[in-house]
Amino acid sequence: MKRPNPVQWLGYSCGRVLPAELHEWVRNDLTGTWAVPRHIVRQMVPLVPVFALAFLLPGELWLKLAVILLGVLLALFYIVAYMPMNRAHRLVKHGFPEGLENPARAARRAAERAAYEAQHPH
Repeated sequence: MKRPNPVQWLGYSCGRVLPAELHEWVRNDLTGTWAVPRHIVRQMVPLVPVFALAFLLPGELWLKLAVILLGVLLALFYIVAYMPMNRAHRLVKHGFPEGLENPARAARRAAERAAYEAQHPH
């Protein structure tokens, strides 16, 4: 599977659409086994310059680090809270259905549903 180069990946992390030959990589990135940690890293990368600006604030080093920590925690909260919507939007931008999910997870969900319906018929 072809991977994006660093410049393409930075653009992708900032919301740009990757070329068609990388759409299989995008599908795996958004629905693969490690999709959640990759999403968190991908969303934090554009914020690094903002956090670096905190070092320009006046004050002691501990205060600057506390400001950065507060920013990171707030960013993590919103990144995780809006993860499903961001994932769906990114899937649609790359030509996939918004409900696309990991094939292994979909199979597991179908098996659980079948087992439940077998135990609890209508």
